[in-house]
Amino acid sequence: MSLHLIKLCVGIDDIDHLRTVQNARRQQAQSAGLGDRLWHQTRHMPRRSAELLDGGSIYWVIKGAIRVRQALREFETLTGEDKGRRCRIILDPELVPTDQWPRRPFQGWRYLEGDDAPSDLLPGAGGDDMPPELVAELRALGLW
Repeated sequence: MSLHLIKLCVGIDDIDHLRTVQNARRQQAQSAGLGDRLWHQTRHMPRRSAELLDGGSIYWVIKGAIRVRQALREFETLTGEDKGRRCRIILDPELVPTDQWPRRPFQGWRYLEGDDAPSDLLPGAGGDDMPPELVAELRALGLW
């Protein structure tokens, strides 16, 4: 069973917006001579990093629902300008849409056990633009 991270995607409107922002970050990394890399930087290294790298993903919460995931590639430790330690989470650039699961706001990131993670959305299944409340209600009625 894989272990995953779940993180809020603040300031992002939808999956296409996330893709645009991440592509710009990849281009910045290439221009800076860091290669074709994509990362998310956070303060703390996950204590369970070895488990996360064994098939784990980061699930992004966009506008109140988990909507997409990205595979985790590696973790790097670096020192910030303030001499504090930081963690750079290296991500696979492929964005995989998932079933929408409503989530309340939280700070930082949380672990997500593999059995508790939403399924990948089948190609052409749609629904990624539906409000999470409607998806939750359809799921509760057994219609989704």
